Amino acid sequence: MAELKMPEINSVAIVGNLTKDPIFRETSKNTHVVNFHIAVNRRYKDSNSLWQEDVCYVGVVAWNKLADSCKDRLKKGSAVLIDGELQSRTFKTDDNRNRTIVEIKAKRVQFLNKLSRNNESNKDKSIGIDDGLNFADSSFDKFLTDEESNLINED
Repeated sequence: MAELKMPEINSVAIVGNLTKDPIFRETSKNTHVVNFHIAVNRRYKDSNSLWQEDVCYVGVVAWNKLADSCKDRLKKGSAVLIDGELQSRTFKTDDNRNRTIVEIKAKRVQFLNKLSRNNESNKDKSIGIDDGLNFADSSFDKFLTDEESNLINED
């Protein structure tokens, strides 16, 4: 009997807002890397049919040109769509314990915040690790509530 081969799929697409300003660093080989966390809201009805909201905090890491772009464009509260894959890494804490975290390794970051018209050169952009193509995209706006739209437009 032949062994069942499982497909290897590791793909994540998620939308959220940065919880803090991104942290930009360079490795010892001058590779640029940026880390940040996003908050992702989930609304659901509980057993009493009342709307509840839950927040999930997700770590993101971006490398090279994508890291540079994130460093220049993101700040606390920025809305982003992340396309990437899950990765885990283990490190030692200050008390010498091993700690493992799971985060998203970004392949593409779509900047969802609108910028003022005074700054036409910085329209909403999508930057990928493999192509560097830029394009404007406001299609996400139709999914925002009035409250979310007001939060995004505050600068």
